[in-house]
Amino acid sequence: MVPQQPENEEGVFEIPKFNVNPDEVEDFAEELKGFHGAFYDCFHRSESRRHFFLYMAGQFGPLERKSIEPIAIAVEKGKVRAMQRFVSDAYWDEEKILTKYHSMARDDLGSPDGVLIFDETGFVKKGEDSVGVAKQYCGTIGKVENCQVGVFAAYASPQGYALLDKRLFIPEKWFSEEYKERREKCRVPEDMAFKTKPQLAVEMLEAIKKDGQIPFKYVLADSIYGSSPEFIEAVEKTPGLRYFVSVPSDTRCWLKAPVTRKKQYRYGGKIKEKTVVESTEKKPITVATLAENIHDVFWYRRKISEGTKGPIEYEFTKREVVLAKRGMPEKTVWLIIRRTLEDSPSYSYFLSNATTSTRLPVFVWLSGLRWAIEQCFEEVKTELGMDHYEVRKLPGWHHHMLTCMLAHFFLWHLKIRLGKKSSVHYGLAA
Repeated sequence: MVPQQPENEEGVFEIPKFNVNPDEVEDFAEELKGFHGAFYDCFHRSESRRHFFLYMAGQFGPLERKSIEPIAIAVEKGKVRAMQRFVSDAYWDEEKILTKYHSMARDDLGSPDGVLIFDETGFVKKGEDSVGVAKQYCGTIGKVENCQVGVFAAYASPQGYALLDKRLFIPEKWFSEEYKERREKCRVPEDMAFKTKPQLAVEMLEAIKKDGQIPFKYVLADSIYGSSPEFIEAVEKTPGLRYFVSVPSDTRCWLKAPVTRKKQYRYGGKIKEKTVVESTEKKPITVATLAENIHDVFWYRRKISEGTKGPIEYEFTKREVVLAKRGMPEKTVWLIIRRTLEDSPSYSYFLSNATTSTRLPVFVWLSGLRWAIEQCFEEVKTELGMDHYEVRKLPGWHHHMLTCMLAHFFLWHLKIRLGKKSSVHYGLAA
């Protein structure tokens, strides 16, 4: 299923469905070898090139568990220890791999109206030795658990969707002296410092912009990122780039900019000046309070589809609001509110820096697009063993995730190359 496309709205599009159905693709192995050939100069040794191919070939195989050992045993002339060294310790020119991959993604999926989506996913782990593992919220199972969390950037366009980049979130305690030995064992660089999830997203956003190959118009993210001034500022630095982000219900705003004035005060024996809101002005209210006070006549019922969930109806409304920051007016943005249809509805809140002429159907469409990255996670975990890895070192985590991203894109590439009506059977004989 795909989000409902607004009629007569410039720039909106449907994201095509991707079903991996049993069918025939002649010479699948040769297709995969040809794809891999583009990355040969990203490895110094022929042995690494061979393992790169075999590891991905194993991800396409019928194995119940797609970690290194089962893959090495299943593929032709595979050796467990050699493949373990390749994934965890061998040199990969990851920057060059990503550059080449993004060039392919641009050719197959690129659109000037493309959407960049940021989100995280969790990987439940046993023990405490894997890099970045900790008791933390794992969205995959919906509770706090011993896990690793990866932050990802995905891309969606009229041609399809794919994961573009990844970062492992390493909790702050991992950078304490207590964890020094574990950091060394996991090959965490000495100069690496703690970064929040929004900071990791900003890092990927800046890298994708600097690379300059992936065209996009919108940036979507949930409230972890929507509440981050650093993330929002990173989007706003690019003229014409529009964000559509979730925010929590306690976000405060005014419907009309309050009157402010300059006020003098004495500090340290000196006269200083600051801007204050006039005492006669109303206090900012939460977006939850605003939503509950909007009359039913201003809510519009619209149907969207979110991935495989099928059509879902919500009611939407929008308001231009002035955000409050530490009790002062900050900037004017769109507030989009979505509510369910029950007698006691639940509400979701979004902010956007879209132009003042942007109509509600565009926001309705954007509100349904985050399914694309969720679909990426589901497909790569279900079909390609994204969460089956058993590597402990940071380079191994990055190498495994990069291979998963490339394997997922390769299936999209085959679908696009062979035509819209083609389906892909990816079974690969050992």
